[in-house]
Amino acid sequence: MSTPTTELLKGAAELFPDEVVTSAHVRHLDLPYGAGKFALITLDNGFDHTKPTTFGPGSLANLNTAIDQVEKEAADGDIVGVGITGKPFIFAVGADLKGVELLGRHEDALAIGKGGHEVFKRLSGLAVPTFAYYNGAAMGGGVEVGLHCSYRTVSKALPAFSLPEVFLGLVPGWGGCALLPNLIGAEKAVSVIIENSLNQNKQLKGKQVFDLGIADAIFEGADFLEQSLIWTANVLKGDVAVERAEIDRGEAWDQAVAKGKFIADGKVHGAAPAAYRALDIIAAAKSGDVQAGFDAEDQALADLIMGGELRAGIYSFNLVQKRAKRPAGAPDKSLARPVSKVGVVGAGLMASQLALLFLRRLEVPVVLTDIDQERVDKGVGYVHAEIDKLLGKGRINQDKANRLKALVSGVLDKAEGFSDADFIIEAVFEEIGVKQQVFAEVEAVAPAHAILATNTSSLSVSEMASKLKHPERVVGFHFFNPVAILPLLEIVRGAKTDDASLATAFGVAKKLKKTAVLVKDAPAFVVNRILTRFMGEIQNVIDEGTPVETAEKAIEPLGLPMSPLVLLELVGPAIGLHVSETLNGAFPDRFKVSPNLKAVVEAGKRGFYVYSAENPGKPELDPEVAALLKQGDSVLTEEQVRDRVLDAVAQEIGLMLDEGVVAEAQDIDLCLITGAGWPFHLGGITPYLDRAGVSERVRGKKFLAPGMASVPA
Repeated sequence: MSTPTTELLKGAAELFPDEVVTSAHVRHLDLPYGAGKFALITLDNGFDHTKPTTFGPGSLANLNTAIDQVEKEAADGDIVGVGITGKPFIFAVGADLKGVELLGRHEDALAIGKGGHEVFKRLSGLAVPTFAYYNGAAMGGGVEVGLHCSYRTVSKALPAFSLPEVFLGLVPGWGGCALLPNLIGAEKAVSVIIENSLNQNKQLKGKQVFDLGIADAIFEGADFLEQSLIWTANVLKGDVAVERAEIDRGEAWDQAVAKGKFIADGKVHGAAPAAYRALDIIAAAKSGDVQAGFDAEDQALADLIMGGELRAGIYSFNLVQKRAKRPAGAPDKSLARPVSKVGVVGAGLMASQLALLFLRRLEVPVVLTDIDQERVDKGVGYVHAEIDKLLGKGRINQDKANRLKALVSGVLDKAEGFSDADFIIEAVFEEIGVKQQVFAEVEAVAPAHAILATNTSSLSVSEMASKLKHPERVVGFHFFNPVAILPLLEIVRGAKTDDASLATAFGVAKKLKKTAVLVKDAPAFVVNRILTRFMGEIQNVIDEGTPVETAEKAIEPLGLPMSPLVLLELVGPAIGLHVSETLNGAFPDRFKVSPNLKAVVEAGKRGFYVYSAENPGKPELDPEVAALLKQGDSVLTEEQVRDRVLDAVAQEIGLMLDEGVVAEAQDIDLCLITGAGWPFHLGGITPYLDRAGVSERVRGKKFLAPGMASVPA
């Protein structure tokens, strides 16, 4: 039978012929305790858990057909309830983003929103109670289909549950914004929809889902469905009464929305619209008019789908989920050699972080060396202390802690430590002579097959290897601080690095669970070169006379995770100065060494700002730094600063691509997202430069092909 919903979904399906379609299987079972016949809908796309179930138009049509069946059975009195669950390990992870990318018209985008609503809300309109059984990962539309049900249970083993739409540049558009605050209250809903999303898409575990009140009951993973059905029978028989907290629709609701706006301002500074559109719908949901909320979700969804931020968000998502798994230019992985022991030269903080990472991920012996026993002991002690913290948090058990501690050691003699090591990484002082000497000492004692890796942030890998007998085994392995958190690993091919060494480096990176990007041996590689040009231009306008506050505020519309001078504080002014000096040596016409930054470093200052105990979140210019600053009389407006900085960044990226520093612009964006925390809604940087007209102003052309991170023409 043709209905407006089926016609809507049919039209949408024609726009998306390659959808991986999810089936909605209906089976019937007799509930325990004589509670009656029950219809269970299972969502399954026919693949294992590595290809999660999604909702495209064809999938929604299948669910709609399943609901046709159970609706009739419910009306005829043949069933007492309807449940919905997923395949093993996966409930459902939301709308199929590949389909969203293809949409080029506002009315098609509107149809996607309406189609999801029309299908999902039928679950709440059935003549019998409905139950969602969150058995596995549930995100976006997967969470929302359950919100339309009368009751929900969740597995204790559920690893990931979220409404990530705002993170990508959307709103939860199939009921999330309208239903969730009416289920658990505005404050908790804002936490899930806004705060978690903007906190790098933070996921909830099963117990958190239950504690928030999203699920009415929680059961062990091993027999989750069986226990959920027993609970369902008790609910239907009236033996279990589900009680939910009363929703505060007074001032608390408004305060929650205000808090959400404060969080959004802190994260995106008004630069991306999704969070604010979601908050508008949550604010209106206070009235309890759910249909009005659905209509607002449809409109917001369509507007955002046709906007640049979502396309940039999807582009970012694809970079991190797909391109990162197949690094451009990486040699055949069959060339990689096994790594059964790791050596670390140095035992300072960076070296100790590296030792801990290799130890945890590879679980092979790791040996540190340094110039005296005190430093070695301190490095090993750091690793032991971090393992104890993991044990204290319940992340590992006592056996694993003992095993890891036994695998890490420290020695003074490189010959003793490295004679049987397969992979040796140095993390010593950033000076070419020091690093050449370290590599000469290591080469003399390491086995012939061992990879010699450098964690240099800006020095030439080729020059570092130039005095060795076997420079072909030297590779750049540049981590970002903090090592445990930032995913990026810039893998640098020196002039003589061979394929086997490079393949081994990529193999190790994969085991370390890092996002590896192949980078040419060029000054400061990718992230540090772009950030130094970016921050250098900020520093230049300050040196020329623009007030610090104006220069900092100029960049706020980008919605970066922190302002340039706060970032400089995190990196360390001395390191920032060192990298700028390195790049000034390579490209003196574009990279200046700021006399003011030099003065700040020479004065031993840790940054430009001081923080008061009363307002630690609001930095103020350090009076001692202000006294050091020597500025010219050229004062720019915020807009002029922004244009100048973005023009400089666009120029630098264009030159890097011309030089072949990376394979494509996508690798620049992947590096900035995973190595510098640049927002998903920017798409890294090149989609933003394209969208803002900067690319064409500076280079005469865009970085990306039409439709790659923009609405298809």
